[in-house]
Amino acid sequence: MKMPAPAMTESTATAPYPLPELVLDAPLAVHRARVLPEWVDWNGHMNVAFYVAAFDQASGAFMRNMGLGRSYVDGKHGMTFVLETHVTYDREMRQDAPMRFTTQLLDRDAKRVHLFHEMHHAELNYLAATNETVVINIDHASRRSAPWPDWARQRLDAIWATHHALAKPAKAGRTISLAKK
Repeated sequence: MKMPAPAMTESTATAPYPLPELVLDAPLAVHRARVLPEWVDWNGHMNVAFYVAAFDQASGAFMRNMGLGRSYVDGKHGMTFVLETHVTYDREMRQDAPMRFTTQLLDRDAKRVHLFHEMHHAELNYLAATNETVVINIDHASRRSAPWPDWARQRLDAIWATHHALAKPAKAGRTISLAKK
């Protein structure tokens, strides 16, 4: 369900290019894909490296929803970089399997977003993997961190308004270790 964006006011900053309609679903469901043949390893399932690639595409979909896609980079307004990522593998995905992603905004600040993605088999509806990631805004000229542009921050705040009350996913914030028996 698409929720309407908050009403814009005279103080709303405008982007230097046309923005997509802002999707405010909680969680967001703005990315779908299929497991490509070249993503499958000799075990007959999606290789670990391509889970990261698929989740990177889901992060890209989140950024495009914010208006921080190709026009943001090509216009030399800024770019985004991943600072950290953590993946869990729950159930294998095979060649041509349809993937459905959900994305929850866990937190944000002046320069960063903390996202949690879930990858589901789109037909069988099982959870295949999760990804927790932190993405930072980068100034195009200096290639150093920079605050979100005002118009992007306003869009981020609108997404946060629909996500902040969601329960924290059980797999969010995990550390890697061996369980003690």
